[in-house]
Amino acid sequence: MDKFRMIFQFLQSNQESFMNGICGIMALASAQMYSAFDFNCPCLPGYNAAYSAGILLAPPLVLFLLGLVMNNNVSMLAEEWKRPPGRRAKDPAVLRYMFCSMAQRALIAPVVWVAVTLLDGKCFLCAFCTAVPVTVLGNGSLAPGLPPPELARLLARVPCPDIYDGDWLLAREVAVRYLRCISQALGWSFVLMTTLLAFVVRSVRPCFTQAAFLKSKYWSHYIDIERKLFDETCTEHAKAFAKVCIQQFFEAMNHDLELGHAHGALATAPAGSAAPAPPEGAEEEREKLRGITDQGAVNRLLTSWHKCKPPLRLGQEEPPVGNGWAGGGPRPPRKEVAAYFSRV
Repeated sequence: MDKFRMIFQFLQSNQESFMNGICGIMALASAQMYSAFDFNCPCLPGYNAAYSAGILLAPPLVLFLLGLVMNNNVSMLAEEWKRPPGRRAKDPAVLRYMFCSMAQRALIAPVVWVAVTLLDGKCFLCAFCTAVPVTVLGNGSLAPGLPPPELARLLARVPCPDIYDGDWLLAREVAVRYLRCISQALGWSFVLMTTLLAFVVRSVRPCFTQAAFLKSKYWSHYIDIERKLFDETCTEHAKAFAKVCIQQFFEAMNHDLELGHAHGALATAPAGSAAPAPPEGAEEEREKLRGITDQGAVNRLLTSWHKCKPPLRLGQEEPPVGNGWAGGGPRPPRKEVAAYFSRV
C-alpha cells in the first residue's frame, strides 16, 4: 500500500510530465490502432465518401475527447468556469490558458491519426476514386460514351482489386498511384502545418505576450494548488471528524453497557464519582476539526467555499457570515495609540 501511495504522490508532483507521457502513449496507440484497423472500402458511388469521412474524422474526435477526459484539470476548469464570482472575479485569460494547455495535449493523438491516415492513402483513395480524370490517365476516347452513373460505378470499384473490371478504360494501378501521391502530399503538408503551428504557439507567442502569459500561467497553477490543498484539508477534517464520531459512539456504548451490568451496584457507588477521562489523542483530533463539529456547519462551509471564495488579498479578508462574506470594501484604517512611560 505504501508503494502505491508513493507512486501516486510522485505522479501528483510530476503531473505535467505524466500527462505528456500519457499523450505520447495515446499518439503511439492511435498509430498502432490504424495499422491494426481493417480498412474495407464499400466500393459504391454513394458510400465511399461517407465511409472515408467517418474513418478520417470520427476516431480523432474520440481520441480528443479521451485526451480531455484523462486530464485531471478538466473538472477544475469546469468548476472555475461555472462557479459564482463572489468576492473573487473570474479571469477569462486564465480560463483560456487552462483550456489551451489541455487542448494542446489532447490534440496530439488526433493529429497523429489524421497524418497516418493521409500518408497511408487508403482513405483518400476510397473517397476520391470517382474523381479520377479518366480522359488524362485512361482511355479518353471511350469515356465520353459512358453514362455518368455507369462511369461512377466503374470508378468506385478502383479501391477493390477483386471486383474492378475497368482496365479497358483506366488501369487500376495508375489510378491508385495517382490518388496515393496526392494523399501523401496532403499528409506531409498537414504534418508541416501542425508542426509550424505548434512551434508558433509554444515558442513565439509567449515572446510577444510575456507578461500576460506569466500572469495566466501563475494563476492557473495557483488554482490547481489551491484545489489540491483544499481537498487535502477536507480529507484531514473528514478523518478527524470520523475518528471523533466513532470514539464518541464507542464511549456511549461502553457507558450504556456499564450501566446495564452495574445496575444493582449503583446504589452503593459513591455520590461524587468522577466521569471517565477522555482517551489520549481526542483533544488533538478535536483541534483538527477547527470548530466545524456538525454536519450543518460542514455543509455551510462547503457551500460558502463554492459560492464565495476568499479574495486573493492576504491579511485583508473578512470573516465569513452565513454562505457569503461580510463587507465589500476595505477595512477602515486602524487608530494607533502610543503610550510612554517614565521612571520616577
